Amino acid sequence: MEGPQLRSRPPAAALRPYVSAYAGYRTPAGPRAVHQGVASGHLTFIVCLDGAVEVLANADPSRPPGTFTALVAGLHDGPAEIAAGEPQTGLQLQLTWRGARALLGLPAAELAGDTVDLAAVLGRRVGPLRERLAELPDWSSRFDLLDAVLTRLAADGPGEHGIRPEVGYAWDRLVETGGTLRIDELAREVGWSRRHLAGLFRAETGVAPKAAARLIRFEGALDRLRAPHRPSLAAVAAEAGYVDQAHLSRDFRDLAGTTATEWLAERALR
Repeated sequence: MEGPQLRSRPPAAALRPYVSAYAGYRTPAGPRAVHQGVASGHLTFIVCLDGAVEVLANADPSRPPGTFTALVAGLHDGPAEIAAGEPQTGLQLQLTWRGARALLGLPAAELAGDTVDLAAVLGRRVGPLRERLAELPDWSSRFDLLDAVLTRLAADGPGEHGIRPEVGYAWDRLVETGGTLRIDELAREVGWSRRHLAGLFRAETGVAPKAAARLIRFEGALDRLRAPHRPSLAAVAAEAGYVDQAHLSRDFRDLAGTTATEWLAERALR
């Protein structure tokens, strides 16, 4: 999932293994439409200051839709459908799969392909957090509050206890190689069979290593397309490790539910 950003900032240094970025966003009222929630190798954590997120369809179609003022969505290797058109202001965080353990107290696999109310994970702390964030005068002070709240959660939580080091190594190697490392080679490096690696990797993150590699490579392509002076689609495909532009186009269809051109046009309208 991704919303239009007004302001963004990295989290406190101690949180960066668990949170990739903070972003504040505001969407104006507009015609009723459906926004494609792009597949991601990060969990999405949203707290609405006004309005709500209406999930029309999760990436996992067996998971029910819903409307949320605060939510967390797991890793997903297909697009979700989000209602657009109602005004909304909020904060969006990208959590790593390690952050699910450290901050939410559960493996990311429990949320894969799904969107759940944040209160179901964090309990009654969510209401006061929303109220405190809404009372603050600017994005910077809201990010400071998130730093403080999440640092306490990390201090009180299990950290990375329960994560197999081989799974962490495997994910990090996929990130280091931009998702281009062959899974057979990865399994050899870990010292497990490909099947054993896939089972334990999925049990922790919610996706298999091959799917994770695809998500990591696709996120690399999206990062290049977000650049102020982005290269051509063919150059983005080559730099991100795709065979060719057609390969990138297939991933856009499968992971974003749209084309690269349509995705860029939607961002230009925000």
